[in-house]
Amino acid sequence: MRLSELSGAGGTRLAVTEAGPPDAPPVILLHGWAQSARCWAAQLTDERLTSEFRLIAADLRGHGRSSAPAEGYDQVENWAGDVAALLAHAGRPAVLVGWSYGGLVIADYLREHGSDAVSGIALVGAITELGRGREGGRTGVAMRAALPAALSDDPAVAVPALQGFIEGTSAQPLPGEFAQLALGTALSTPPAVRLGLFRRDIGNADVLAGLTVPALVVHGLDDRIVDPAAGRYAADLIPGAATSWYPECGHLPFVEHAERFTTELAEFVERCQGEAA
Repeated sequence: MRLSELSGAGGTRLAVTEAGPPDAPPVILLHGWAQSARCWAAQLTDERLTSEFRLIAADLRGHGRSSAPAEGYDQVENWAGDVAALLAHAGRPAVLVGWSYGGLVIADYLREHGSDAVSGIALVGAITELGRGREGGRTGVAMRAALPAALSDDPAVAVPALQGFIEGTSAQPLPGEFAQLALGTALSTPPAVRLGLFRRDIGNADVLAGLTVPALVVHGLDDRIVDPAAGRYAADLIPGAATSWYPECGHLPFVEHAERFTTELAEFVERCQGEAA
């Protein structure tokens, strides 16, 4: 794997982890709220993916090794600008893969820039909207239980809530190593960032309905963080969207069912490349 840094919107430093041949078709992986690019470890080390594609996994602004501006997490143009920087780094149209909050980041980019630099999108346990009553942002019982305590700057309040959140991401007990990494990553995300990502109200039905590139919606049927209804909402709006529903799976299809997910992602990227040719 290769580590590098890019300049995102407003000069924000974005940390990037890459795997696979530099000249292979690019796939940009965008993680969720209070996590980092390390969540994609199974994909970044998968022999098939890394032999056929150039995987570009970014730490979103405020997360992981990226810098954390004091404000601006409620601004569509910041998220869109960060994705634009990643696409420029890719150097050719790429498939955008968004997990959880990463799906909203993809929608931000599409709203601001359209899909000319995108060969396809994959939404994984993703939200595409945010705000009270927004169907594309419907949360599950574990997410609702964690809020608002998980946003607190008081460790005595935030730590138990974040631990419950991490435990709620999977339909089965998580491997201890992954669970501790995920909790540590959540705790290392500044409280102001954890809160800032929720300080917006945005719908994206028009963006989804106007999408003209291939799309894949992947969602665990036992997801307690993002309700499967949010995935169905996106799939119903996006013209020709393919869907893949994972029974006995929570919020982490790429961890809980890594082999199936990796196979489906590879097939989807191949389809996108074929349609773009």
